[in-house]
Amino acid sequence: MTELTGTTKHLLLDNRVVQSTRGVRLAVGRPVKHAGNPLFVQDKPWEPRFDNGYPNIFYDQQERLYKCWYTTFVIDKAQETTPPARRKKGEYFSIGHKLEKPWRVVGLCYSTSRDGLNWTKPRLDVCPWNGKPSSVLGVGPHGAGVVKDLAEQDPARRYKMFMLDDRIRGMAVAFSADGVRWSASHPCPEMAARGDAHNNALWVPQLKRWVGITRTWDGQARQRLVARTESEDFLHWTPAVEILRGEGTRQIYSMCVFPHAGVYLGLMMIFDTASDRVHVELAWSPDTIAWQRIDPGTPLIANSPRRGAYDWGTVYAAASPIVYDDHTALYYIGGDGCHGDWRDGCLAMATLRPDGFAGYMPTAAQGHVITPPVQWGGALGVSADIARGGSLTASVLLNGKEAVRSEPLARTGSGALLRWGDKARIAALIGKGVQLKFHLRAAKLYSFEISG
Repeated sequence: MTELTGTTKHLLLDNRVVQSTRGVRLAVGRPVKHAGNPLFVQDKPWEPRFDNGYPNIFYDQQERLYKCWYTTFVIDKAQETTPPARRKKGEYFSIGHKLEKPWRVVGLCYSTSRDGLNWTKPRLDVCPWNGKPSSVLGVGPHGAGVVKDLAEQDPARRYKMFMLDDRIRGMAVAFSADGVRWSASHPCPEMAARGDAHNNALWVPQLKRWVGITRTWDGQARQRLVARTESEDFLHWTPAVEILRGEGTRQIYSMCVFPHAGVYLGLMMIFDTASDRVHVELAWSPDTIAWQRIDPGTPLIANSPRRGAYDWGTVYAAASPIVYDDHTALYYIGGDGCHGDWRDGCLAMATLRPDGFAGYMPTAAQGHVITPPVQWGGALGVSADIARGGSLTASVLLNGKEAVRSEPLARTGSGALLRWGDKARIAALIGKGVQLKFHLRAAKLYSFEISG
């Protein structure tokens, strides 16, 4: 068995760092929705319906500015001509299909914030609405994924867009120097993807390629499929290939992929066709190619249980979270109604503890997790939630036998260093191949990190 390599921080959701377990299960984290939600709503004439929103949010350190690109229906004649008091359940599409075509037109909008909570929709001259400045950047981009490429040498290609372009009825890319004024779209028919969901792209260093995550369709099974495509230059792409699908009435509507602590995480939008609602679940991959779901059926970002609340009906996560030292911000577009019915949308946020996407917790009083061989460095930090009266203890195993055990950790911590009673013994193990055994009692372990 080979030793763990790569980053010194290891997420327990990565099954490569878990050799065996007893009395524990892997469970997704529990984000806390922000008390100030919703952060912004569809309150402009050019945004009658956010629909799924497909938000892309990141913090631009150069400009010290949070930036958000999101999809909206800039025209929705059904929503615009039917006041809330006249909206009857289940009639949204039937009314829309009776109206003059096109009754819905999609566009890309832009918003900024200094603190990530208070957002401004700037009045720009890029795409005027009814002759006046607006926050619309373009009509046609559908489910656009936007990234800022700091490694790009051509300033005109600093920002990149990966999208379905409704104007050409196919997948396309576009470029921008500032993320506001975009080039004409470059068609990419070779992808052969349906793409009518959140399309997102990221640079994968180990592959030295761009990877695009989009959607295809299995007509026979009537299933939405998560698909993957590659490119060396962001212009020419491989045919999209299925990498993940749901089951039965729980389809994967779209998936947003991002790197974190040596793995790739996927935020899956789970569309329950029976209830017509959407929530977010979690998956992980070592390479963006092979994927495993985590705690299937359990939401990472759940719908509100209160009918009519801002995210009761639908939750569509942003392309990637924003990771801080003390928490992770998960932005999403929430909808107060069902996927195929009347609904108003908003931007919302939930916060997650550091590395708290998923962790192991006991199924009874206590349990343990044992890692494959690792090279011991002398210090061990853990990120764990520990309930009152609970504890986490680590044993260092040499040749399968306990060589030394840590003192119990009895408080929740992130990167908390464990203490060792036998300091001479723990120092003598530095550089040796050992295994770690984590003993959990009313505790949930998310990650560990070995240091020297």
